[in-house]
Amino acid sequence: MSMNFIRKLPIPMEIKKQFPISEKAQNIKAIRDQMIRDVITGKSDKFLMIIGPCSADNETAVMDYVERLARIQEEVRDRIVIVPRIYTNKPRTTGEGYKGPLHQPDPEKAPDLLAGLIAIRKMHMDTIERTGLSAADEMLYPENYRYLDDLLSYVAIGARSVEDQQHRMTVSGMNIPAGMKNPTSGDFTVMMNSVVAAQHPHSFIYRGWEVRSDGNELAHVVLRGATSKHGNNVPNYHYEDLNRLIDLYNKRDYKNPACIIDANHSNSNKQFKEQIRITKEVLHSRRHSPDIHRLVKGMMIESYIEEGCQKIGEGTYGKSITDPCLGWEDSKRLIYEVAESC
Repeated sequence: MSMNFIRKLPIPMEIKKQFPISEKAQNIKAIRDQMIRDVITGKSDKFLMIIGPCSADNETAVMDYVERLARIQEEVRDRIVIVPRIYTNKPRTTGEGYKGPLHQPDPEKAPDLLAGLIAIRKMHMDTIERTGLSAADEMLYPENYRYLDDLLSYVAIGARSVEDQQHRMTVSGMNIPAGMKNPTSGDFTVMMNSVVAAQHPHSFIYRGWEVRSDGNELAHVVLRGATSKHGNNVPNYHYEDLNRLIDLYNKRDYKNPACIIDANHSNSNKQFKEQIRITKEVLHSRRHSPDIHRLVKGMMIESYIEEGCQKIGEGTYGKSITDPCLGWEDSKRLIYEVAESC
């Protein structure tokens, strides 16, 4: 094989034993899991704000950011459930570039997967302990999910992963909400099929074991826009798109129909400040249509302390080194506006 086998990494049980979750954190996560579950199932009419950096590139800045979110959560707790985005592994369109702290705990140093596994587990543990908020992460690698499964309250399946059988079957074995994004082509059928697969039980091979999943009734869709065959970004958050999605949900017996709108990526054409306008349009659609109000449960927002993005090594504290993000002041204002509108 054209691979150099560097070292055998610890299995999830070994990492968990070395870095165990405290009873306090377990209790916080259990409460948070139920809150988020109630939104997805419709038991609660609160609105989800899945918000945070494009990539969790610096633990100090990420903790600073999430602590700010925690203070706002207390103020808007009657209307909004804030779920911090702490994305520790990043898909890259060409395979090049920074792949997140799982690969490089220090973006300016060489990849170190063992240090990365420890760093991302500690980051999620610290988040719960220090802020009382449990987070969302993207499941880029299904076999790595169990390193964090006792810490996460929400999982996103990206546009490049949603057609993959192993991702779908792994989601079917989760007991927390999993957002299945539309593929980059924008094909709603692919996205809906992924929800069907994730909501049903399966037998499959996982981490060298034969396993049987129960199906995840909390799997749902995330609209993130599309890219046409000509390379143009095509949004899919408009009123007409949401009504089309409702029609597709009505054609099959899905459990807990739900949708999250990703306001960045192809929906915003990566114009990060458009996330503000997009969020307001989605809220308007919810007010106008009871059906859309029931279906759309929240927004995904890319946000950090400083707006925009920078290259690795430029050194601006709290500024994204991947996709550009909203700055803190705009983000804070947007959360308050969402709370007033919901």
